[in-house]
Amino acid sequence: MTFLKHTFFRTLLMALMLLAPLAHADEYRDTIKMFLDAKAAKPYFETAYGYAVFPKIGKAGVVFVGGAYGEGRVFKDHKYTGDVTVTQTTFGFQLGGQAYSQVIFFENKEDYDRFTQGTYEFGAQASATVITASASAEATTRGPNASASGGQNNAVNKGGYYKGMATFIIARGGLMYEAVVSGQKFTFIPKAVVDQRQPAYREANPHGSDFPDEN
Repeated sequence: MTFLKHTFFRTLLMALMLLAPLAHADEYRDTIKMFLDAKAAKPYFETAYGYAVFPKIGKAGVVFVGGAYGEGRVFKDHKYTGDVTVTQTTFGFQLGGQAYSQVIFFENKEDYDRFTQGTYEFGAQASATVITASASAEATTRGPNASASGGQNNAVNKGGYYKGMATFIIARGGLMYEAVVSGQKFTFIPKAVVDQRQPAYREANPHGSDFPDEN
C-alpha cells in the first residue's frame, strides 16, 4: 500500500510539473504585467517590501486526492533575490487539472524574511483574491478559500494583508470557482546559490530585475 501511495504521488507530481514547466524571464515580466493590469493587485507592487511571482502553478486532482506544483522567483525592491518552488497536497473530491498564476506580497522585512528562511508553509487560514474573466461572483479574501470574481481589470481587493502577506491568483483559462492556498509549501533558494547553477539568467537579466520597464 505504501509503495502504491508513493507511486501515485510521484506520478501526480510529474503530471503537475508538465502543467507548470520552468518559466523564462519573459514569462515573469508578462506575469507581473498581468497583475499590474489587474487594478486590485497594482497598489501592492508600489508599497510591498517584496513579492514572489509564480507564472504558472499546475493543479490536478484524481477523485479524493490532488496536488499543485509551481516554480517562481522572489523579489525585493523589484530586484530578483532567489528562486522558489511551491507544492501542495489537497484532499476531497476533485477531478481534472487547472493552471493559474500567483503572486504573494510581503508587507515588511519581517514577513519577507519569514518566507525566505528556507521553507515556509501557509496555515489553515491563508487566503487569496482570485481574479478571473467572469463577473458572476464576488471577490473575497476571507477564509481559507477564495471565490472567483470580477474581470482582470476590475476585481476589488477587500482583504488586504493577512499576517503580513497578500496573495492574488489569476486563472489561466476558464473559471476558477475556488482557490485553496492553505497548505501551500514553499522552498526558497537564494540568488547566490541559483547564480552558480544558472549563469544564463545573469546574462539575460544583468540588473537582476524582471519588473516591466526596469531593464
